[in-house]
Amino acid sequence: MSLPQVVIVGAGPAGLAAAERLVEAGGVSVTLIERMPSPARKFLLAGRGGLNLTHSEPLERVLARYGGSVAPVVREAIARFTPQDLRAWADRLGEPTFVGSSGRVFPQSFKASPLARAWLARLQAAGVRLLARTRWTGFSDDGGLVVESGGEARALPADATILALGGASWSRLGSDGAWVPILAEAGVAVAPLAPMNAGVATAWSAVFRARFAGTPLKRVAIGVGRPADASDTTEAMITEHGLEGTGIYARSAHIGEALDAAGAVALHLDLRPDLDADALAARIAAAPKGRTLTERLRRAGLAPAAVGLMREAGPLPADPEALAARAKDCVLSVASMRPIERAISTRGGVRAEALEAGLMLRVRPGVFVAGEMLDWHAPTGGYLLQGCLATGRAAAEGVLARLGRA
Repeated sequence: MSLPQVVIVGAGPAGLAAAERLVEAGGVSVTLIERMPSPARKFLLAGRGGLNLTHSEPLERVLARYGGSVAPVVREAIARFTPQDLRAWADRLGEPTFVGSSGRVFPQSFKASPLARAWLARLQAAGVRLLARTRWTGFSDDGGLVVESGGEARALPADATILALGGASWSRLGSDGAWVPILAEAGVAVAPLAPMNAGVATAWSAVFRARFAGTPLKRVAIGVGRPADASDTTEAMITEHGLEGTGIYARSAHIGEALDAAGAVALHLDLRPDLDADALAARIAAAPKGRTLTERLRRAGLAPAAVGLMREAGPLPADPEALAARAKDCVLSVASMRPIERAISTRGGVRAEALEAGLMLRVRPGVFVAGEMLDWHAPTGGYLLQGCLATGRAAAEGVLARLGRA
C-alpha cells in the first residue's frame, strides 16, 4: 500500500520545518517544490550578517511581539515549538547557540550555511524529495496541484498540500507574492501584502541628505502619531530616503497601518530622551551667546544630525524654551514606507477567517498554509524565523491529523 503523498510548496524555513515534522512522524511521502535553483535562499541571505534564530526573552514577551489576524494561531504554534525548542533543534543539527548582549539567539558559528547544510542533509536522508526550478501555478480539477518546470505544465497529485511560499520581500530569492491572485481566485481571504520591517520615506532637503545620510541616531525616542516618551527610546539610521533601523522596523506595522488609514503619518522624535525640556532649555540658555545657533545647540548636547533634524521640521525658533520643545518633539512627516522589495518581511497574507483548525484553508480542504503567507507580523530580533518554523511544524501537524497519522 502506497504512502499518502504530501506536497510542500516552498523550500524556505516554514516549508523545511513542515517537511521535517512530517518525516519525524513517518507514514507519509514528502515532496518539496521550489521555484529557485536551490532551497533556503532567503534563510542563507539572512545569515550573512549573523543568523538571528530566535530571542531569549521570557515566552510571554515573545508571544506579545506578534500581530495580525492570524497572530493567535501563531502564538499557539510557538507555545508548542518554543524558542528553547528551537535552540535544542539547532543543537541536534550540530549548531549550538548562544545569547548575544541584546538577548538575541545566534548559532555559535554565527552563520546560516552550516545549519542549512545539516538541515537539508537530514531531510534528504529521511527521503524528502526536492523538485527545484519548479513553480506552482494553481490547483488541478481533481484537487491536486499544477506545476511548471522547464516551460512545461503538469499535474502533481497530492493527498495533502502545505503552501509555504513566503511574502513578497526580496523576490529575487524566491518569495514574489505570485500566490496571492491564485488563492484570491479560489475564494481565500487575503489581506494585501505590505512592507514590514522596512524603512520610511521622508522628503529630506538636499543639504540634509548629502550631509547626514548614513548617520546613526544612537539615542532617540520615536512616537508614531504622538509625542514620544522615555519608554520609546531606541536607535535608527538616517538614510538617503528617510529613516531605517531597529527603531523604525519595530514600529513599521503601526506606521504602515496609519499610512493605510490616512495616507500620511507623523513621527515624533525626542532627540534627548534622557533630559526633560526644562533641563535642555537651561543648557541651551547657558551656551555662549557669541556662538552661532547651531554651535550653541551642539554645546547643549545636541549632535549635528539632531540639529539637522530640527531644521528639517521647520525654521528654528530663537528662544531656548522653544528650541528645547523642538528637540523634545521633532515632528517629521512620512508619506510612505520603502518599497516592499526592500523590506525585510511583509505584513498581510491569508487571513484568520480563511483558515480551519490546523492552518487548513476552508475553501480547499487538504491544503494548509504556513510561514509568511499567513497574516501575521513581528519585528526583527529572531521573531520572524521563530514564527516561520513554528507555523511550518503546526501546518504539518494539521496534515498528520487529517491523514490520521497524528
